[in-house]
Amino acid sequence: MEHHPAAARLTEAAVAVQQHGTGNLLRVVLVVMVLGCALTAWFLLRGYKRKDD
Repeated sequence: MEHHPAAARLTEAAVAVQQHGTGNLLRVVLVVMVLGCALTAWFLLRGYKRKDD
């Protein structure tokens, strides 16, 4: 059987994800989602400010 270093790294990564769960990924997704919502709200609401020309 041949040794494939890339396959070994993928296997180790899969084992690490199973051991640690998806906590870090979920945190990143939630932070990006909250920041995206805040930036979208700012972008949409900035058009409603009064223009006293």
